[in-house]
Amino acid sequence: MRRLSYAMNVSLDGYVAAPGDDLGWSVPSDELFQWWSDRVAATGTALYGRRLWEAMSAHWPTADQQPGVTPAHAEYARRWRAMPKVVFSSTLTSVEGNTRLVTGDAVAEIARLKAEDGGPMDVVGATLAAAVMRAGLVDEYVLVTHPVLVGGGTPFFTSLDHWVDLRLVETRAFPDGLLLTRYETERAPADR
Repeated sequence: MRRLSYAMNVSLDGYVAAPGDDLGWSVPSDELFQWWSDRVAATGTALYGRRLWEAMSAHWPTADQQPGVTPAHAEYARRWRAMPKVVFSSTLTSVEGNTRLVTGDAVAEIARLKAEDGGPMDVVGATLAAAVMRAGLVDEYVLVTHPVLVGGGTPFFTSLDHWVDLRLVETRAFPDGLLLTRYETERAPADR
């Protein structure tokens, strides 16, 4: 069975994007950017919702070919292109690169992928993550908390029908007061 993680930058008040999808508050330090790049390199499959897919696919496929690109950004672009990706959308008709499109039931497809053998998967994007959280499919939550209050926007966590017990497995401080916390979902032995 594959492991499914939900990992994103998050404001101290719990948002992954400020109103208007503003991400200006979440620009990573070089050290944090390298951490995200290494995470992409270790991801077996990334699961994208349409909105975040459109933002990422508008930049990263050719980011390493832009004037003045840093070696770290070029490395991330190569890793991102190489990583297998699945995009869930009812409105897109095609995707490019090392990516496939799923237009049907996202939760059913993610449950099917999770049951297969293979490397770890990351769900990328709050809307898609909300659906898999409610379905109880997330094994790990990774929050990189930025010391900023944005006051609203897109929340990291969604409303749930029941509690989910978590166990803290890692903390790490990054420059500028950023804090990584990683939690595993505690499951009953029959659910593992």
